[in-house]
Amino acid sequence: MSVTLVTAAYLAATILFILSLGGLSHPESSRRGNLYGIIGMAIAVLATVFGPQVTSAGYAWIIAALVIGGGVGLYAARVVRMTQMPELVALMHSLVGLAAMLVGFANYIDPAASAHYTGAAKSIHEIEIFIGILIGAVTFTGSVIAFGKLSGKIGGSTLLLPGRHWLNLLGLLVVIWMGREFVQAESIAAGMTPLLVMTVIALLFGVHMVMAIGGADMPVVISMLNSYSGWAAAATGFMLSNDLLIVVGALVGSSGAILSYIMCRAMNRNFISVIAGGFGSEGGAPAPAGGVQPAGEVNPILAAETAELLSDSKNVIIVPGYGMAVAQAQHTVYEITKVLRDKGVNVRFGIHPVAGRMPGHMNVLLAEAKVPYDIVLEMDELNEDFPTTDVAMIIGANDIVNPAAEEDPASPIAGMPVLQVWKAKTSIVMKRSMATGYAGVDNPLFYKDNNRMLFGDAKKMLDEVLAVLKA
Repeated sequence: MSVTLVTAAYLAATILFILSLGGLSHPESSRRGNLYGIIGMAIAVLATVFGPQVTSAGYAWIIAALVIGGGVGLYAARVVRMTQMPELVALMHSLVGLAAMLVGFANYIDPAASAHYTGAAKSIHEIEIFIGILIGAVTFTGSVIAFGKLSGKIGGSTLLLPGRHWLNLLGLLVVIWMGREFVQAESIAAGMTPLLVMTVIALLFGVHMVMAIGGADMPVVISMLNSYSGWAAAATGFMLSNDLLIVVGALVGSSGAILSYIMCRAMNRNFISVIAGGFGSEGGAPAPAGGVQPAGEVNPILAAETAELLSDSKNVIIVPGYGMAVAQAQHTVYEITKVLRDKGVNVRFGIHPVAGRMPGHMNVLLAEAKVPYDIVLEMDELNEDFPTTDVAMIIGANDIVNPAAEEDPASPIAGMPVLQVWKAKTSIVMKRSMATGYAGVDNPLFYKDNNRMLFGDAKKMLDEVLAVLKA
């Protein structure tokens, strides 16, 4: 395949990737967006494999890699449950970072890769390698720790080292100095030492950065690591002089940064602190002694009583959370919604931007259950409607409906925008127990006079509610 044809293929793939991002911006067009992305990636891979830079001797290795990687991806797509999707995404980000690191080292130690660089061009190329490995290393270990936290293999509490900000600053200064030594090195052997030192520091920083982040902020971390993986890919593109990698990496990096900003606003966090790392350290901490403590009695409710309340309502808002995903109750929720709408009840869904364990988690679950897109609304679109809502039904959510965010200035989640479900005439919270949410903060909603607690497995309780509604 000629260079001109490869360039045309890369241009077509770039256009498809842009169309893919546009399609993914709305649920109704998301399937089309995914299809554009798949076609674009297929074109990009084929154009690269059959391009002039790949010799016939390398086809065996490429085919083997495609078979192994494709097999792993196909297996994961078939067996991974929707509740495991956030940690799978984090793991995929780690592979992007690892790939950027390995490509950077391979590009540096290969004399043929940099033989045509001289003078200033050689220094610029080495800076590209240095930055690519740096971003890749941070992305790799940061994503591995995020995977551990999301999967429960690592605790969600924060790890705050003494003088951690000074440690980060010291690490940054050492990295800058190593960069200077690396660029000035006269041989590959001489440059390898500062490159390895920088890599170790970057790997440790990735661990330190994510370990210092509380469990409540993990949705922000996912979008942030998504951005990092994009910039790592872009840096790899500069290393390899591959225009498509640069463009695609920039698309992923910038879209991830925008998503991080949206998540930060939803969590009332500062975007600069996200980029710097170590933010949200108060997440997962118990409420301070001086804060407003939950008071009152818990009012339990039965599934039959819940069904009666829903059936007698005119307006119902359902707020799904991670508990619904764990119980795999989204299909029963759809059936309940269908029955209520047939009875003339106005049923809508309220989605918090950070509901679940990653951005869009609840939207995907509801779309999978065929819940109509037009009744799935964002938090800002629904908050003013809760005072005129008969029943607000919370299925496995906790922190995103916690009134302490607005009522208790001393709460760790104070100032975080939440769904104001307590303003409905009746709120029903479905939980297995009175345990705190992912942020580890008590929820005063449970004790409010107009709140009812429906204890038990969400799927089992909803099946009982559905049976009563149909009867």
